[in-house]
Amino acid sequence: MTRFAIPNSTVAPILKEMTRPMRLTARIPVTAALLALLLSTAGCNKLKSRDQLVKGIASFKNAKYEDAVNHFQTAISLDPDSADAKLYLATSYAYQVVPNLDTPENLQIAKNAIDGFQSVLSKDPNDLTALKQIASINRNIKKLDDAKEYEKKVIAIDPNDAEAYYTIGVVNWMQSYKQAITILAADGLTDDGNGNAKKSKGACEKLKSANSATVDEGLQYLEKAVDINKTYDDAMSYLNLTYRRKADLECGDDAARKADLAKADEWSQKAMGARKANELEKEKKNSGGVTMQ
Repeated sequence: MTRFAIPNSTVAPILKEMTRPMRLTARIPVTAALLALLLSTAGCNKLKSRDQLVKGIASFKNAKYEDAVNHFQTAISLDPDSADAKLYLATSYAYQVVPNLDTPENLQIAKNAIDGFQSVLSKDPNDLTALKQIASINRNIKKLDDAKEYEKKVIAIDPNDAEAYYTIGVVNWMQSYKQAITILAADGLTDDGNGNAKKSKGACEKLKSANSATVDEGLQYLEKAVDINKTYDDAMSYLNLTYRRKADLECGDDAARKADLAKADEWSQKAMGARKANELEKEKKNSGGVTMQ
């Protein structure tokens, strides 16, 4: 205790007379003051974090995503428990991902976004926003199997999410189409969209092996999307396209190929009808009209 300049000759008698309760009593106000200081600092940091969050949201709304990232990172450094800041940070990264661009910079941004959403999921594994965003990012960087995996996680939590079923169906069509054009090109053909009846028997067998499971799953998920949303015109359009991929697989069975194409045309017609109905519904809502149920 030298800062009080107590002479050494007086130290021993003072220490001898101090009892344990007196020492404890002396510490209580110091501990309380320290705790108050810590609480005050934590509260101040939370306020500063909130301010950075608000600034980040403003930058995000103005499409200034790099500025938004900086604000959200600062918000998290001030309040590591801020779930909102973590979600917005990941979303700001996600908005900077350029679809189908394989540069290291773009893939790193995608990784930053996915890591951010994974951080959200570590606290709440059922956060649908995080699951859907990871699925979307994986589609954008062409990790299609991973994209489907996360859409299936969405469905496990919300079995009536028509968009998740639709998205899986679209991804399956993308995969089957890519396989089809590659196999057909090796056979000297381009896709005619009508089952490619001129392809060789060998090419047809390759298509069956590559696409049968993918096409079947795609049809299953797209039909489920329409079951949930009876006027889901986009899902109907992809049912048309997927039945045309199915027509590729009817090796030597022209009747089956034509039946698939008939189903494709049927879904194309339904899509046009649903689209018109949806546009009419939208016009009624915009004009303030009353819609009869």
